[in-house]
Amino acid sequence: MFRQMFAVMNELLDEIMTTYPHVSDEERLRLNEQIDQLRTVSDSLIEQWLGFEEKMSAFYEMAGGTQQPDQPAKASAGKQAKGTGGEPADAEALSESALYLTKGQGYFKLLMFEQAADAFQTAVAKAPECNLSRLFLAMSFMHLQQWDEAQKHFQLLVALTDHPRLKALGYNALGCIQAVHLQLEQAEYYFRKAHETDPGFADPLNNLKSCKEKRGHMALYFGSAELSCM
Repeated sequence: MFRQMFAVMNELLDEIMTTYPHVSDEERLRLNEQIDQLRTVSDSLIEQWLGFEEKMSAFYEMAGGTQQPDQPAKASAGKQAKGTGGEPADAEALSESALYLTKGQGYFKLLMFEQAADAFQTAVAKAPECNLSRLFLAMSFMHLQQWDEAQKHFQLLVALTDHPRLKALGYNALGCIQAVHLQLEQAEYYFRKAHETDPGFADPLNNLKSCKEKRGHMALYFGSAELSCM
């Protein structure tokens, strides 16, 4: 997962380094913002890695100096894979889908939603049953304001998933789409469905309140913040 994310980050950094000396002042400001986003993601990954290393060290101390398991299990697993003629096609598709999901998540964290949507579309095409890929794809379309595409995937998501938070995210996003089109009665219906499905998810109630007040510009919460935990 980290390898794929750093590959995306390196690709973007290479592109910035190539174009930076030749762009306008306005474009340079935009590139500086992307560099800041890359730094934020990089710092976050390093902090997570250091935290993981500390936990690993604590485990080895607790286990009385037990060493990390050696490699025979991996070799055995490799032999088993060869013995069965390699991975079946569906397992290979799932593996490729996971790579594109991770790549898309890297773009999503960097707010590069067009590139993220391309990666998530490939992930969904390779593994249509992966609800997490579909959720990220639909949310990318939300940020691109491609409401029809977002609605199609969120409708599929709420029909396919049994996970309360994923289903609530889908209902909440469908409510936001209806609110954008000023179909407030339908929007309120979806926000209530989202709250009923997962009462611990705060965004639907905030959106419902915004709909009821109907004063000027509505502040809508798509639920994107929840995706940072996935």
